[in-house]
Amino acid sequence: MENGIILLDKEAGLTSRGVDDALEKRFGTKKVGHLGTLDPFATGLLVIGLNRGTKFLPYLDDAKKSYIATLKLGFASSTGDPEGEITSAGKVPTLTKEAVVTKLLSFLGKSEQLPPMTSAIKVQGEALYKAAHRGEEVERKPRAVEVFSLNLISFGLGTLVFTCTVSRGTYIRVLGEDIAKVLGTSGYLTSLRRLSIGDFLVEQAKPLSAIADADVLDPTIFIRSMKHVEIDSADLSRVKNGAPMTLSQDYGEKVLLCLHGEAISVYARTRDVYYHAERGLF
Repeated sequence: MENGIILLDKEAGLTSRGVDDALEKRFGTKKVGHLGTLDPFATGLLVIGLNRGTKFLPYLDDAKKSYIATLKLGFASSTGDPEGEITSAGKVPTLTKEAVVTKLLSFLGKSEQLPPMTSAIKVQGEALYKAAHRGEEVERKPRAVEVFSLNLISFGLGTLVFTCTVSRGTYIRVLGEDIAKVLGTSGYLTSLRRLSIGDFLVEQAKPLSAIADADVLDPTIFIRSMKHVEIDSADLSRVKNGAPMTLSQDYGEKVLLCLHGEAISVYARTRDVYYHAERGLF
């Protein structure tokens, strides 16, 4: 199958563009997309759409993402990671494990986070990191984020290792800097590994060099946010043409119309049991 999704375990030093280039060459396509990217220094899970699989990405659950990170205290980085200019922040305050755990717990819940200048977020049509490369600072708006869990794994010799589960759009580099700040110092991430995206786990993923045809998965079974409704073969042409459908019952705001278990289209409810085409997946 050359239409579907790939669970990839990215290695350090590889850019998301590099992943795209390699997969485009491997599968002979230009249609590659991501359910969230990773910085070059980071490792771990990437969920990648290939060919028709790119159409499924907006319907896959990425509301929560989990990571393990190593935070170096007493130093600052211009980018929040090893790629930036590193400067010393002086002596790290004496901290107990209990004090660190208490500070970490203070990050749980909803808050606002200012996206870093090195992010790919676009302001007035241009990615922030492009302006950062020119030495420019662009005004940014804080974004709502949520930290669902934040656990200390180890602490000592100016290094703190933690795991976290956060909402979509949360920058762990910024979270690391904020953690260092409440501990009375500065800090930056020396390593970052993504462990999960929604129900997808890094243990299910393979490194780029090991990806084979059999690793391209049918995304249909991974769409769990809406009912899967089987259509008849006679309805296939109507669905592919985006014609409105009257279904047998109210299936909720959106439904996934399938033929023999294969996703064909996403339909959204207009009223009662009347649905209209939102996006074809064929």
